[in-house]
Amino acid sequence: MISLDDATSAIYSAFLVAEEDTRSSFRGLVEVIERHGLLMELYTDRGSHYFHTPEAGGKVSKTQLTQVGRALKQLGNSLPSGRQKPDPWGHIPAYSPEARGRCERAFRTLQDRLPKELALAGITTVEAANRYIREVYLGEHNGRFAIPAEEPAAVFVKVPEALWRDVLCIQEERRVGNDNCVRWHGRSLQIPPTPLRPHLVRATVRVHDYPDGTLAIFKGPQRLASFPPAAAASDEDLAA
Repeated sequence: MISLDDATSAIYSAFLVAEEDTRSSFRGLVEVIERHGLLMELYTDRGSHYFHTPEAGGKVSKTQLTQVGRALKQLGNSLPSGRQKPDPWGHIPAYSPEARGRCERAFRTLQDRLPKELALAGITTVEAANRYIREVYLGEHNGRFAIPAEEPAAVFVKVPEALWRDVLCIQEERRVGNDNCVRWHGRSLQIPPTPLRPHLVRATVRVHDYPDGTLAIFKGPQRLASFPPAAAASDEDLAA
């Protein structure tokens, strides 16, 4: 999965992932915004993690938002007044294969060169490959294939991490159970004591599921709790 500058062909983010989905889309956005700032426009295919499409092959909905669409709209509205704001609807859907030609050419280059580079480096795991891509390969790739932009004006807006870190994640509301826990995809998340109120039983809270697998529970703007990623199942667990 890659994030590519349409003006220069520079690759800002690239990693191997088993499946392109909402989580990996957020991961790519985090890597770009963390290093460069909020982007002016995002141009993607019409995958269901990017857009809702009411009729097959038709126009995407601009009112029924996916998690990615919701996050981009929040980011567009998050800048302080007086700052240049990216268009909240600067998420552009591709309606033809030709529209994504630059990206497809980049994939062909990567598919030709990257397996050879990884083999020469003796890399055999996805984790090591992604570390190599990030720390070694991308700099060399952009030095060889990126071109200068015709207009040198910056298209990114630098903002504090606090304005985007809790936005670029899956967000869903949950009702707190009688045990003061929230159920989330097979996990039971215990809300610790909080000075806000004695308990939150039957209250509606918001779960944030971040690209790295960590979780947090919010009540309005207040973070109530944070949780590490779920432990990966062992071979014994899978065989049980």
